[in-house]
Amino acid sequence: MIAVLACALAGGALAQQQPSSAGIYTCIDSKGRRITSDRPIMECLDREQRELGKTGVTRRVVPPSYTAEERAKLDAQRRAEEEVQARIAEEKRRDRALLVRYPNQSVHDKERSEALAQIDEVVDAVIRREQSLAKQRAEIDTELEFYQGDVNKAPSWLKRKLEDNQSQTQIQKRFLDDQAQEKKRINARFDEELAKLRQLWRALGSASNTR
Repeated sequence: MIAVLACALAGGALAQQQPSSAGIYTCIDSKGRRITSDRPIMECLDREQRELGKTGVTRRVVPPSYTAEERAKLDAQRRAEEEVQARIAEEKRRDRALLVRYPNQSVHDKERSEALAQIDEVVDAVIRREQSLAKQRAEIDTELEFYQGDVNKAPSWLKRKLEDNQSQTQIQKRFLDDQAQEKKRINARFDEELAKLRQLWRALGSASNTR
């Protein structure tokens, strides 16, 4: 019994002293950084890597797997793939946010109506301003009749009043044009969102039906 126990203890000690089959890889990459990993290091495929044992002794030197040019191509391909995956992830995030914000079309239609109503309020205010300016211009024209309608004969205060009226009228016209363009942009955005949402709603409905 003593002999058997001694053999068992000796065997256990020997097993603890033997290094595990998994090595540690280390290298210095192209940026001068020392990297250590439990598997071959992607950043050092174009240069030597050392596989170390558990005690830190070099087991073997792993030769370069790729040239620097090949490695650069691989890095470029990896970055391109990461960018594609990032875009896909961002698109999914936007889709989820869109579904949370607009669970159905009535909610989307309501927000479109509210956005357009705000533009209409601004347009109404501009139209009222245009009407006021038109009334003021009629008064100016009446005063100009005393000078046979010749602006050059009118006093400077009346000329300034006319110039200001003309300038304000042009500003209001440009502002109305801007609001019309803004209305088109709003409708285009909501149309684009609605087309996307219809796809998402259909996909969501199909997924629910398959459960």
